[in-house]
Amino acid sequence: MRMIDIIEKKRDGFELTEEELFFFIDNYVKDKIPSYQVSALLMAIYFKGMTFNETRTLTKLMLESGDQIDLSKIEGVKVDKHSTGGVGDKTSLVVGPICAACGLKVAKISGRGLGHTGGTLDKLESIPGFNISVNDEDFIKQVNEINLAIVGQTKQLVPADKKLYALRDVTGTVPAIPLIASSIMSKKIAGGADIIFLDVKVGSGAFMKTVKQATELSKLMIKIGESFGKKVSIAITNMDQPLGNAVGNSLEVVEAIDTLNGHGPKDFTELCYKTCSHMLVQSGLVEDSKEALKLIKNSIKSKKALQKFVEMTNYQGGDSSYILDPSKFEKAKYIYEVRASKSGYVKHIDALQIGEYAMKLGAGRAVIEDKIDNASGIVLNKKVSDKVDSGEVLCTIYTNKENYLEIIKGLEEQFVISSEQIKKPKLIISVID
Repeated sequence: MRMIDIIEKKRDGFELTEEELFFFIDNYVKDKIPSYQVSALLMAIYFKGMTFNETRTLTKLMLESGDQIDLSKIEGVKVDKHSTGGVGDKTSLVVGPICAACGLKVAKISGRGLGHTGGTLDKLESIPGFNISVNDEDFIKQVNEINLAIVGQTKQLVPADKKLYALRDVTGTVPAIPLIASSIMSKKIAGGADIIFLDVKVGSGAFMKTVKQATELSKLMIKIGESFGKKVSIAITNMDQPLGNAVGNSLEVVEAIDTLNGHGPKDFTELCYKTCSHMLVQSGLVEDSKEALKLIKNSIKSKKALQKFVEMTNYQGGDSSYILDPSKFEKAKYIYEVRASKSGYVKHIDALQIGEYAMKLGAGRAVIEDKIDNASGIVLNKKVSDKVDSGEVLCTIYTNKENYLEIIKGLEEQFVISSEQIKKPKLIISVID
């Protein structure tokens, strides 16, 4: 069997067999296939798609490429959540601590940034000393003791996905639905949680551009989960504008801390509370969303959720004083306010462009080898439907790059200002069980 034959078969739109997919995954993990051939196959999949059998098989082979975590030693209901990636999406940093404070066991395996979207691991690593590489034994011990752990994939856990994940990021193949589904579900199933809640983003700042695409991906992941005996629920949420205000690693951590202190942006807080509520009801810990919301708000008011973030940071080697005093985070060398050239109402903010400008400022990777600047990014001062006067600040940029002035004009153009006010966009479009 040759890799070139597999590439050509998929290029021509034919279904790959389990043997062919095994040859591809097994040999790529063993470094017997060059990245340029894998890139060609990924692009062929992007254009030609995959059947359910192919996608389910790819998920299975990626899952079996390494170890699976046995969470049976963790007492209580084990939950995990995942987002398909969006601009300013720091939800796990808030949802995890809240759910842990409410009594759920949050055993979460996260990923890094893809393209214009940020990664939970990159954000956590902006906390000095924070270690995302935790072995299985310590992972289980931590969840048992404090109800919460957010870690990265070990080399032994779904290694095929880890290699493909990085390659997809730099080959323009991130949005392929079968690749997204198999990547997410292989990690989630390997992670061993009882309940999986997925946030599928849709809009300009997401990989899914239409509700139809997002629904297709959602149903595929639910079907894959069911075939492995997992209970999966999905929320389809709006990503036409960035979530919350902050875009960039330490900036987003600070916003997450603000939210755990009860002072987060309204849209971000709403999504965090809705996600936690659904997981609490789904777990059987509470009877309905009303009871769940009461529990959530109490975890914020009592600072129990914030304390869970502190405990997780301590357990994973981070300096928790940054959680208690966010002003300690490193500041960017250059801070510049982008101001409106006219008065009116914000009609549209292009989340994709905001994410890409944040990446250019240093907050993301253009190639695998790029080093992220944790202090860089963008903080929005205005969101869609907000009134703005000429000269008012639309957003603030943070960067250590000297050429930031080139970005300012482009950023201003991403804020479309109209004379008429529009309604605030609906954040949660639908929930699929």
